[in-house]
Amino acid sequence: MSVISAARPTRPTRPARRRATDIASKTVVNGVLGLMALYTLIPLWWLFVSSTKESGYLYTGTPLWFSHFDLFTNIRDVFAFEDGIFPTWLANSALYSLVGAGVGTLLSAMAGYALSKFHFRGREGVFNVILASVLIPAPMFALPLFLLMAKLDITNSYWSVLLPSCVSPFGVYLCRIFAAASVPDELLEAARLDGAGERRTFFRIALPLMSPALVTVFLFQFVGIWNNYLLPSLMLNSPSLQPVTVGLVQWRAERASGVPTLMPITGAFLSLIPLLIAFICLQRFWRKGLTAGAVK
Repeated sequence: MSVISAARPTRPTRPARRRATDIASKTVVNGVLGLMALYTLIPLWWLFVSSTKESGYLYTGTPLWFSHFDLFTNIRDVFAFEDGIFPTWLANSALYSLVGAGVGTLLSAMAGYALSKFHFRGREGVFNVILASVLIPAPMFALPLFLLMAKLDITNSYWSVLLPSCVSPFGVYLCRIFAAASVPDELLEAARLDGAGERRTFFRIALPLMSPALVTVFLFQFVGIWNNYLLPSLMLNSPSLQPVTVGLVQWRAERASGVPTLMPITGAFLSLIPLLIAFICLQRFWRKGLTAGAVK
């Protein structure tokens, strides 16, 4: 007697199920990342599109697409408005950001290297205090800093913004962690045996090995100082000393006094360009592997 067996549906194999799960996970992750990218880029796109529109057409037509293109006239008006105060604001922001980020990065590297490679009494206590200051919101330091600068009689001066900008607790923390991981103790001992002093050992050996961390600290400091509004708004009264963030907020508040609406919008778009240039120029240094400059 012949037996006819019914065909049974074959179950997918374990590798096939795993591949399907991986595809579904990647789809969900990519979808979430895409939404986050749109959430970040749409305001920037609106800022760029709005700065290209002719005066009087800002709120007409599609808000996220071009119409009545007049970008170059808007840029010329921004640079000429109020006797050309906008270039002064840009120069002040560049001064505060470059000097503050440069000095702050160097001080962070020195402090992080010392906390990582030197053993002294109270080292962990000092590091814990620095780490605790990272957790304190920056606006909470604004009033004590203002009172301190007023006591020193240096408010409404470049120093009142530059001095606080040269301190980066997060930079010290990052440099200590990076120095402990990327600067070998054997290399430092070999340099000392060859007669190199501590200063030469730091600048010629440790500092190049810490370059990826230094670029990261510099970028964080540069962006933070460039976008800082609260500190310079408290310290500075003279328009010739103010950075671009404070100046644009004043233009925004003075719309009823005759400041065109497109002035702060176009100025905000122009103020983003230095940040983009900084990221593009430092990208290849930032993305270097952590083994750059390692012992061969």
